[in-house]
Amino acid sequence: MTPRERILTALKRRPTDITPVGNAVSIATVDLMAATDCFFPDAHMDAEAMAGLAAAGYDILGYDTIAPVFSVQHEADALGCEVDWGRVDMMPDVTVHPCRSAANIRLPADILRHPAIVVVLEALALLRACFPEVAIVGKVFGPWTLAYHLFGVEEFLMMTLDAPDEVERILRALMPLPELFAHEQFAAGADVVTLADHATGDLVAPEMYRDFLWPLHKELARAISGPVILHICGDTMDRIPWISRTGLACFHFESKVPASKARWAAGDRIALMGNINNPRTLLRGTPDDVAAEVHAALAAGVEIVAPECAVPLTTPTINLQTVADAARAWAPPSPKPRPRWQR
Repeated sequence: MTPRERILTALKRRPTDITPVGNAVSIATVDLMAATDCFFPDAHMDAEAMAGLAAAGYDILGYDTIAPVFSVQHEADALGCEVDWGRVDMMPDVTVHPCRSAANIRLPADILRHPAIVVVLEALALLRACFPEVAIVGKVFGPWTLAYHLFGVEEFLMMTLDAPDEVERILRALMPLPELFAHEQFAAGADVVTLADHATGDLVAPEMYRDFLWPLHKELARAISGPVILHICGDTMDRIPWISRTGLACFHFESKVPASKARWAAGDRIALMGNINNPRTLLRGTPDDVAAEVHAALAAGVEIVAPECAVPLTTPTINLQTVADAARAWAPPSPKPRPRWQR
């Protein structure tokens, strides 16, 4: 199989020739910037730099994917937030949250021509032309994350308690953007799109996910004409049964959920991607530590091995490479022979 075929097959939970390895979010590090000569902040706003840095996922790390969106701020910039695009060793961040109510939300008619949107589409097109056999992964942000940008995390979460009807209006007003942007990313050359929506269990009760977001994620699954990987940070164990019934192709999950428990909660309803720990294992661990986690994830039935989230910018390259090396070297244990009387 080509890397592209391998990922697309795994997303359907079908057998592949070798273990699929990928990333649904950023694998950018300072070392990979130096290796590719493509540095932040240029790699956020220049399509060639973005594509060049993203290609390290395939060229240097040996993954089956190339994912060119490193930041969570592209849509935020296009929606009118003030964004600090960071520096080599710092990710971008929203500095001003412009909205106070749903009435303040404006989706410009020409939002697809905003520079922060155009750069993503141009990078995807460049990568598609250069890597026809590799799985190209786009990324959009769901309405919950977009609300964080526009209102601020604390303010928006307070609204979920004090003004749930207003939260419904906010989420509904933001729904068209991920659908529209995902459609354009597929048209530009993406094979799969990550839908990142940060309704983590650390901040959001399971009932809030069920009542506010689950219906919207089901809508997006129906509306987006291509495979979608849902990414939610943190402990999501209590909402995986809901996530697995969205109709989305895959759930990208963190190490706060043990892989075996994630597989049990998801059943056979959705593919799983993840969940190699960032701060303990990839950033500070040894290659042996990485290999052990990779093998545990595969033994639990994770279809695509991947870092759990955007990796820390100082993550050693050898540990990121070991994710792929360990996955390729893994072989499932042979089944024990049945006693004669059971044959």
